[in-house]
Amino acid sequence: MPQPKVRLALFGSGRIGQVHAANIAAHPNVDLVMIADPFIDGARDLADRTNGRAVEDPAEVFAEPDLDGVVIASPTPTHVDLMSRAAAHGLAVLCEKPIDLDIDTVLECRERISSHSVPVMLGFNRRFDPHFASIQAQVEAGAIGTLEQLLITSRDPAPAPREYIAASGGIFRDMTIHDLDMARFFIPDIVEVSAMGANVYSDDIRELNDFDSATITLRGSKGELVTITNSRHCAFGYDQRLEAFGTDGMLSAGNVAKTVVRRYDASGTEEAPPYLPFFLERYAQAYRTELDAFVHCIRTGDPCSPSFDDGVAALILANAAAESATTGRTVAITS
Repeated sequence: MPQPKVRLALFGSGRIGQVHAANIAAHPNVDLVMIADPFIDGARDLADRTNGRAVEDPAEVFAEPDLDGVVIASPTPTHVDLMSRAAAHGLAVLCEKPIDLDIDTVLECRERISSHSVPVMLGFNRRFDPHFASIQAQVEAGAIGTLEQLLITSRDPAPAPREYIAASGGIFRDMTIHDLDMARFFIPDIVEVSAMGANVYSDDIRELNDFDSATITLRGSKGELVTITNSRHCAFGYDQRLEAFGTDGMLSAGNVAKTVVRRYDASGTEEAPPYLPFFLERYAQAYRTELDAFVHCIRTGDPCSPSFDDGVAALILANAAAESATTGRTVAITS
């Protein structure tokens, strides 16, 4: 006998909410019950396209019977409240990063929800990218011996709007946090952070006292080194690369284009199509696999990964990177 479908509600109908809504609606084992957003017109439009029901008040979600879980894709300042209320109602949670910009608020939330035995997953979707996940699995299996160095490159095609940057918490908490979690995917125990930030491109970002470029170095407890390179702009598209170097070899994942076709003629050789334009396209499969993992945790009760604690750890590293870039000092990470 087939299992009943998992019933989910979604908070947020913006850009990332639309990604989650489409994936939930397309999943054969999931029902999108409702979409909650105070901007009700956006919720209604998205609900019309995904067969959900639009509501304005989060209380309507928590009053809905027989829900199994919620996906939180609303603005960051709403995350802690919605996550806490969901856990109190016994609902599983998949929450976009970061949990909150303030670490004390995050730790208070952890204490509050710890008494509720519900699955909680953080939206570090890049762990589910098939290319990066394959490299991590091979490293863990010893395919390149002992991991010594990890190089992560992440550059956006263009800066986000000024209004977004102003409320984002800065490059380290908004952008680098994904790469910091990827570093921990390979090297969970990071003990030292050193970062440099620069303003070489955007006057808007400079005026907001943020950086448009950054380089971060992490040290693992076994001496492993991680180098993360970030930029808010990249002339050739969305630059997402990873390299793992070990005692017995190296594994790498390059950028992804729509096809692997190359053209050779008198004007040039190995001419290729542009890279996939942004995270929606580059990580489309990762978002779908993330949802599969969340549904599996709901059905089995298995622990979620990435977990709430992974969200805590990534924010601690992001705060350390911001401190290091501002002070010029290396920051030690204590457990």
